[in-house]
Amino acid sequence: MVRTRSLLHHAKQITSYYGVNSGNMKLPKRWVAPRRAFLLVGVFCVLCLVILSSRSGKDTLKPLDWHVSPEYKKLVHQHVQKVLERECHRGSTRQGLFARLPASSHMTQPFLWKNTPLSSNLFKYPPPFGFRGLRGKIPSLLQQLPESNEAPLFKTGPDTCRRCVVIGNGGILKGLELGPFIDRFDTIIRLNSGPLGEFSVDVGNRTSLRISYPEGTPTHWLDTDPETVFVAVVYKSVDVSWITAMINKLTVSLWDWLFFWQNVPEEIPLERNRFRLLNPLVIKETALDLLKFSPPTTRLWGWDQNVPTLGISALDLASLLCDEVSLAGFGYNLSQERIPMHYYDQLPMSFMLWQKMHNVNEETKVLKSLIKEGTITDLTGGVHCSFCP
Repeated sequence: MVRTRSLLHHAKQITSYYGVNSGNMKLPKRWVAPRRAFLLVGVFCVLCLVILSSRSGKDTLKPLDWHVSPEYKKLVHQHVQKVLERECHRGSTRQGLFARLPASSHMTQPFLWKNTPLSSNLFKYPPPFGFRGLRGKIPSLLQQLPESNEAPLFKTGPDTCRRCVVIGNGGILKGLELGPFIDRFDTIIRLNSGPLGEFSVDVGNRTSLRISYPEGTPTHWLDTDPETVFVAVVYKSVDVSWITAMINKLTVSLWDWLFFWQNVPEEIPLERNRFRLLNPLVIKETALDLLKFSPPTTRLWGWDQNVPTLGISALDLASLLCDEVSLAGFGYNLSQERIPMHYYDQLPMSFMLWQKMHNVNEETKVLKSLIKEGTITDLTGGVHCSFCP
């Protein structure tokens, strides 16, 4: 009840600040109806937040069920050691994905640069599948980025074979003490705000790429790896303004702040040449070609569950950057609602049942088949445990 009153009081302060129900600011009659509609929508959103926060709060009060047996930890360590020591096969993951992708989707450009020609394909679908509706914003953003020949990501050569690991944020990483093994991979891709620091014993210290959107990015930057690159993903129009502000070390406008659904960072302490813009065709390829989801359609409310998680999108990105791709910390076991959803907090797995954007069951099926056929490797066994007795 205290939280409910606090949220409602906060909503009242916001509406007062913007002149709604304020005695010192009268609007013309033609604005009365829109003003009332805006107020009703605001109150409805606040009530939804109250309900969701109350629900998640009750769930997190109970201790979560999680214990890593020494036997399983030993099996994981042995499995990862074998992956690191075996012969590396050039282009194996991308070649494996080719069997599932139509010829038209065999893209090779993971990022967009200052000198990138803007083809019509980029504007066919709305974010995150494309840039439809953003023709006026994207060229300006690209001018803030380095040119492709100014910022090579990795050193490559005819004899180079890169092993890449995508680190999911799954609770299965908790207690496995995989940090030293993860740091031995050539390229380490981290998702959203997945932290290091006190969790480094389980997830390592190095970060090659951190891929995220504004609300998912750490509000306090903790990556200390001098080689870290931030890969920005555009999910909505206002994300473009935020990315531009982060590159130029500027403040995001108050108007833009209103369109973020949770706090976003005010600064990313990286030099301009350490920023990348994800080619939205990577997400489009992941959704429509790899997962076989239906194309995005305009909806007044809700989602089609055709937006892939950032984890599986990062897998597709990794296949364009590295020769062999492994996963760690992947897998949503929705049948066990009281296990931790993340390695760094107390959210239970049941929290995933509330989200309506991602089809995690379908993603799990595809990932499992890719692991079984050897296209990718699951280091922690959360999707498919090939090393379990």
